Amino acid sequence: MNLPGYYSTGQFAKLADVSVRTIRFYDRSGTLKPSYVNENGARFYTDADLVRLQQILLLKYLGFSLEDIRAMTISQIDYSHLLSSLRLQQKLVRDRIEQMQTVCDSIGETVSELSRHKDSEDFDWKKMLDLIHLTGMENSLAAQYLNSTNLSARIDLHSRYSVNSQGWFPWLFSLLELKDGMRVLELGCGDGALWTMNPDLPACDLVISLSDISSGMVRDARRNITRTLGENDIFRYFTFDCAHIPMEKDSLDLVIANHVLFYCEDIPQVLREVRRVLKPDGRFICSAYGSHHMQEITQLVQEFDPHIVLSADHLYEHFGLDNGRHILEKSGAFEQIELRRYEDALNVTDAQPLIEYILSCHGNQNRYLIDQYREFRQFTEKKVCGGFSVTKEAGAFICR
Repeated sequence: MNLPGYYSTGQFAKLADVSVRTIRFYDRSGTLKPSYVNENGARFYTDADLVRLQQILLLKYLGFSLEDIRAMTISQIDYSHLLSSLRLQQKLVRDRIEQMQTVCDSIGETVSELSRHKDSEDFDWKKMLDLIHLTGMENSLAAQYLNSTNLSARIDLHSRYSVNSQGWFPWLFSLLELKDGMRVLELGCGDGALWTMNPDLPACDLVISLSDISSGMVRDARRNITRTLGENDIFRYFTFDCAHIPMEKDSLDLVIANHVLFYCEDIPQVLREVRRVLKPDGRFICSAYGSHHMQEITQLVQEFDPHIVLSADHLYEHFGLDNGRHILEKSGAFEQIELRRYEDALNVTDAQPLIEYILSCHGNQNRYLIDQYREFRQFTEKKVCGGFSVTKEAGAFICR
């Protein structure tokens, strides 16, 4: 029996270049039902079904589970969710490539070491295993700052779910007290969010220099600011290490370091440089986290897998709300130091942005989540159901 516009199972499989067994599997699993079934049970498909099958095959190739694919129909697909999922899949693939390269490099070093030992009993295997783990962590950290992708994922979680309606960047911006004629430097500008989220700059003579150690970050900051504010002569862009600021002594009115100091290897040197470039009446605003900041997210991932560490270091131990004043006072660079706390918390209601935040962290999480992504997503969705509260503990020191 021939139906105009319909294909038998065999014809449909041939058109799609898959086996009849594959078509029958998708039928039994409810992933792709035929458009018509006659009285004898024969199944028939249409061109629309072919489009649907091509989508299924693509999503399967990209690593989506059958459960995910069943939820994505042509008529009901949530394209924002699909786009977000595709970006996550892309990140996981890149992380897998990076990890495989790390393993390859470590095996090469192992081969070199073994070639220098006549007896394998003399070889320090533990040292080599430690090297693999450490190299993986360092490479993960380095990848964070090639561009602003991971930083944007972290900012996005705060933007969506912060209880404080003012938002971190508008709050921090209010501390700047910009005035006519000021010369400003932001260290570690990231993707330029401090300025793109505060587009109403005062109409006065300002020179704002944005810097980052990553040229990719500076490029993204320039692009984002141009897109948001248009071509603007007040902004300058630089790539340098903030331990060596290439600016003249007593030349700046304000230096900003938004969540930057805890990444610096030599904080006293950075503070000396900041003091050198500031005018005698200049100000330095540096923000930091406290020890309880985002602690529930750490607890969540460790409940899923206790091997996961979201950060190679406790950043607040390097420079945080608890020890920041002492570090600043000890430097001798500033006479007045005031701490302003930002009161806020997160109430997360959707698992996807939370997962993106977790995958963006510079720990070892991707090593353990790549092969358990589906299970981790289901675990996170259960945790988020009904709302997931997250502590935020942040603030800024205003130094004069």
